[in-house]
Amino acid sequence: MITFTGARGGTAPLTWGQRAIWDAIQRTAPDDRYFNFGRILETPRGVRPASIAHVARSVGLLVERHEALRTLIGPGPVQDLRESGELPLRIVADADPRDVLAELSATVFDYAAEWPLRVALVTSGDEVTHIVLAFCHLAADGIGAEEVVRDLRLLLLRGGLGGGPPPQPFDLAEWQTSPAGRRQAASAAAFWEREHLRMPPTMFHVLSGAAEHPPVWRATLTSPAADLAAQRLAVRHGTSTSTVVLTAVGTLVAEVTGHETVTVLPIVSNRFRAATRTAVTTLSQEGLFVLEAGKARFTDLLAASGPAVLRAYRSAYHDPADRERVVAGAARERGTPIHPYCCFNDMRFAEQAVYRDEELIRRALPETSVSWPLSQDKLNCRFCVHLAGAAQISLTADTRWLSRPDIERFLLGLERMLVEAALR
Repeated sequence: MITFTGARGGTAPLTWGQRAIWDAIQRTAPDDRYFNFGRILETPRGVRPASIAHVARSVGLLVERHEALRTLIGPGPVQDLRESGELPLRIVADADPRDVLAELSATVFDYAAEWPLRVALVTSGDEVTHIVLAFCHLAADGIGAEEVVRDLRLLLLRGGLGGGPPPQPFDLAEWQTSPAGRRQAASAAAFWEREHLRMPPTMFHVLSGAAEHPPVWRATLTSPAADLAAQRLAVRHGTSTSTVVLTAVGTLVAEVTGHETVTVLPIVSNRFRAATRTAVTTLSQEGLFVLEAGKARFTDLLAASGPAVLRAYRSAYHDPADRERVVAGAARERGTPIHPYCCFNDMRFAEQAVYRDEELIRRALPETSVSWPLSQDKLNCRFCVHLAGAAQISLTADTRWLSRPDIERFLLGLERMLVEAALR
């Protein structure tokens, strides 16, 4: 066990980001282990040999510093911050840390009773070689987890951290209910309301007739060619590879579904304010990307998609209660439920965009492959594209709306669209 004692405890409202992931968890349960994720930290060479006691003390200091790591979900729901406690610690000898992380992440967190961080130490003899961290998504998003790893590395090397305390979820919840926070919320809500009164009710609206058991499947396209093509297009159009792929996804969704207006929900980090940049919490939320695709070519849409992307980023920092209200109002006015059920999540922390040579892209095409790493019963969406690595694009979809062959065709069609545009 790791004992910790922080500076304060108590309850507070959920932040917007916590509420957003809490709602997604409720819609995905009992398969909400889907949202668990983790990090593996190799013990820095500067502290080797690293004893279990030293590493455990550093993790304790980490939990004391970041309140999200000792916050449960109380009735309401609310943040239930505990001032002190004991964090279970697992010791595993001579194991592959990737296997340990998979095991730590495999089960659902008990949100009301279990700390939102699971920790294991991989040892070789008396030395800790790796620290394995599994996160509940209510405690951190991807960037928040990177902050945790950075601070833990410094604690291991220095034994402490300088400077004042970082931004905390309690403080963020207070700002979000302030006049400044409500102005931000009102601006985002107005955009959501305006778009929901005109966009298609949903993207994938025709049953596939080919549902699998379980119905939710993920295919992963490994395509160095698509990555190189996206880089070439990003440089050519003066934008990011994320915008290139998001626009390509929107264009292909229009082709597949027949919608001339396409709506995609990109996951946005929401770390644009100084007070949120280094916070360990979950800040990521869905934005609203509306693409007037018509019958236009992908490259024409890419040239014009910049303003739509910026509007999507701005709309992501919103109060989920406002979003529920405006979506329900639009549904009543239009006489039908409205939800795109079409998501895009770029989980990369950095990207490079180099004007790649045409021949390099062509030579990479034979390296393309498709694998099927996941299946489950429930998901809070019908169609989710993830960018997880430099050359990996995943599509997780409900086969009641998009069959497994269609999932694979979509990914290969996405690669073809990117490559053909880059070589044109």
